Amino acid sequence: MAAGAAKSVAFALLVLNLVFYFIVSILAGWALNYGVENTPQTVAEMTIPAHLFPVYFPIGNMATAFFVVFSLIAGLVGMATSIAGITNIIQWTETSLLSAASSSIITWSLTLLAMGLACKEINIGGRDTTLRALETFTIILSGTQLFCTGAIHAGVTDAMNRERSHGGRV
Repeated sequence: MAAGAAKSVAFALLVLNLVFYFIVSILAGWALNYGVENTPQTVAEMTIPAHLFPVYFPIGNMATAFFVVFSLIAGLVGMATSIAGITNIIQWTETSLLSAASSSIITWSLTLLAMGLACKEINIGGRDTTLRALETFTIILSGTQLFCTGAIHAGVTDAMNRERSHGGRV
């Protein structure tokens, strides 16, 4: 019964994270595109040195460029991890769950990095509503990815105990 609960919780969290990471990727991709399109006319009015990042974001502050790029990276890695994790959870073997667990930790660390930059951007202030939504989803994802990582690790323990009790046969 514990295996079924861990499997269903991990599966539900992976599907939820897949949707959230998709939204984060869309918002970060839009913000990056907006920044790239508006950089030439915005920077033409500024004095040198205008900024440190090659793309100037007129919708945010000086932390926006780093936040958007790391959110996009975390979103894309998170989507790939969620898709791979769903297939690994369906298999529910020790090796597939170990693969999902390691991918989950890497994704969580990237999401924490993006969340830290989101907190820095909130601290500086002066953001657009789209960036606020991106910050909100990034902060929520740091928590849901933590729970997903925990559920997958609980599944790894369960799968290891199950394979040991069956003598290596499932």
